[in-house]
This record gives sequence, C-alpha cells and structure tokens, in this order.
Amino acid sequence: MTTLPSGFARARRWLRDHPLAFDATLAFCVLIAMICGSFADPGKGHGPTFGTRTPEAFSVLLMVLAASALVLRRRHPMAVLAVTGVLTATEYIFMDPPAPVVMSTVIALYTVASRTDRPTTWRVGLLTMGILTVAAMVFGSTPWYSQENLGVFAWTGMASAAGDAVRSRRAFVDAIRERAERAERTRDEEARRRVAEERLRIARDLHDVVAHHIALVNVQAGVAAHVMDKRPDQAKEALAHVRDASRSALNELRVTVGLLRQSGDPEAPTEPAPGLAVLDELVDTFRNAGLPVEVAGADRGPGLPAAVDLAAYRVIQEALTNVRKHAGAGAKAEVSVVRVGTTAEITVLDNGRGSAAGRPGTESGGSDQAGGTGTPDGGGHGLLGMRERVTALGGALTAGPRYGGGFRVHAILPIEARTGEPEPPGPAATTGERR
Repeated sequence: MTTLPSGFARARRWLRDHPLAFDATLAFCVLIAMICGSFADPGKGHGPTFGTRTPEAFSVLLMVLAASALVLRRRHPMAVLAVTGVLTATEYIFMDPPAPVVMSTVIALYTVASRTDRPTTWRVGLLTMGILTVAAMVFGSTPWYSQENLGVFAWTGMASAAGDAVRSRRAFVDAIRERAERAERTRDEEARRRVAEERLRIARDLHDVVAHHIALVNVQAGVAAHVMDKRPDQAKEALAHVRDASRSALNELRVTVGLLRQSGDPEAPTEPAPGLAVLDELVDTFRNAGLPVEVAGADRGPGLPAAVDLAAYRVIQEALTNVRKHAGAGAKAEVSVVRVGTTAEITVLDNGRGSAAGRPGTESGGSDQAGGTGTPDGGGHGLLGMRERVTALGGALTAGPRYGGGFRVHAILPIEARTGEPEPPGPAATTGERR
C-alpha cells in the first residue's frame, strides 16, 4: 500500500526527471493564482475583498500569455523575464485596478537569478524592480505609497534574493561534490603510485639479492666442476662457498618476503637490513669467488641513516657483482667509502678489460655495467636499480669506463636521507659515460 510521503517522493522524482512537465504544472498553478487574485478588490482601510469585481477579458488574456511563457523559463530565462515584464507593465498601464500579472514576473525573475551570476542578478533585478514599481506608482489610481505598489518592489526584490541564494547553494554543493570526486581520484592515483613504487622497490631488492648470490654460486660451481677430478679438496672448498652463498641468498630472501608478510603475519622475520657494518663479509664472498678486492677506505662512523647505509651496501654489492661477471680474468676491484661533509661517497673501481659483449662502447651493450639500461637484447637492471636507489635519496650516481681501461662506479649519498619524491637523474647521474 502506497503511503502519502512515498507518493509525494515518487511524484517529486518524476517531476525532477521531467522538467518541462514541472514547468507546465507550475505555469498552470500560477495562472490559477493570478485569476483568483484578479477577483479581489484592494479596498480601502480594511484590506482586499473578494467577489466585488470581475477581471476584464484583456487582463485574462495577459495572464494566460504570461503563464504560458513560464513553460519555457528554463530554456530561455531572459526572454521569459522580458515577456512577463512587458505584459505586467502593460497591465499596470491600461487596467485599473490591475490584475496580478506580476506573479509571473516574480517567478521569471527568480529563475534568472538562480541560473546566472550575481552581477547579472543585480542588474536585471534592479531594472525589473524599477520599471514595474514606477509603472504601478505612476499609472495606478492608488497613492504611490500604497501597499500594492510597495508590494511590487518587495516581491521582485525577494525573488532576486531567493534565486541568488539558491544559485549560491547549488554552486556550493557542486564545489563540495567536485572536491570529493577530485579527492577520490587523488586517493586512487596515490594508491596506484604507491603500489608501483613498492613493486619497483621489491623488484630492486630481489634483483640485488638474487643477482649477487647466483653469480657467486655460478662461479664457484664452475670452479668445482673444473677441478673435481684433479683437485677434489679445492672442489670441496668451492662447493662450501656455493653452500654459504645459497644460505645467504635464502636468508635475505626470507627477510624480504617476511617484510612483505608483516601485516598479516606478526611472526615474520624482522632481521636488520644489510649495511656497511657487514662490508667485510660482502668483500670476503667476492674474494672467495676469485676476485681480488681491496678496501681502500671504509668510513663506518655513527650517524649514517639506515636508508643511506642500505643504499651504499647495495651499490657496492651490485658494482662488485658486475665486476665479477664482466670485467674478465685477472681483474681487480677497489672499494672506497668516504664521508665528505654531509655526504657519503662510494667508489668502486676495476681494471678489467672484459669481453666484447660486456664492456662499454661495443655493439652488443649486453652488460649491466656497460649499458645499465635494461635493454631487451640482454642488458640487465643493475645500474638502473643503483641509480634509482641513489636518486630516491637525493644523491647522484655516475658509472662509466675509466681512461686506460676498467670501469668506475661513483655514488654520492646525502647523509640526511630525503623523504620526498625521487627526482629524475641529472646529467651527472647518467651511466656509460667516459670520465
């Protein structure tokens, strides 16, 4: 069974969806009100009296025309206001006492005020009030100060004010809705950006862990296979190094995966990330793999932020891994960590020549250290990951061949790690350039 409130709500929704039908209904109601008002005599002293006069045919025609114009008030508000204003002024000039045709002008003026800006409302409203008030005062038989004449001024003024208030509220609601939609879009974009950054960080960490240890495992396994028959003791030692490298890789992978599971698994491992405190252990793994590494300087003083400490460790790890993979036989590496003012400088040098596929300036560009661009033809993501780490902290990284042979990786990290957005690397942060 349909209740009265639900019926009104349904009718309101229908009229909102059919504005022309709503305007036609409003015009009909205004016409009925004007006709009823035309039977009232203003009277003198005791207010209006009904049934003492009958509207003229000319007045009825003007009321019908004015009400009909209101049907188009949404499509042509200014034109409708002009038509109803002219009809109202005509009624005041030729009829006495006049019929309330001004009702249609009040509705038209409200429509204009609710659909235009405030300056237009002021201009149009004052012009309409002035013309109709003057016409009522000059051509009417009642004194100029009568309540009927002042009522014209009051009703047109209230129509302008009400329309302007409705327009302001509608603009306010639209602004709130637009801000809410923009905030929702911003939240979605921020969420997507954070997801992309997290995926990049995970990929970079996994690359650093896996590439380093798998390279060492590959080298030691090759050594073991080569000397297995002739020198079993050396083969056992190489296999022990393989076991140690595999264990280290599994431990670091466990830490990385554990960090990803912390929100759902409070028992996930939370071991500290590697840093310069374990630089000697990192260097020993490369020495055991047959790469002579000299630590020329290792500033491990207190106060190095965790993010900078991890970035410095990963830069050294990736640079030494590339030396071991691409520098060729007989290569040596040198590592230096120096604190200069408010920055930490990390330098990794090697004197290797490498193969044609692994050194800068060749056609293949197939090594991380040579190109660092992650090209599809075999290039990796090592230098790209190093550059992303460094620039994310506000530092700079250069990597390129040395004069006379070898390769150089140089990173400058600010001790005060930046927390803002990573900036694109400048000219000094490019890779593959000659120093």
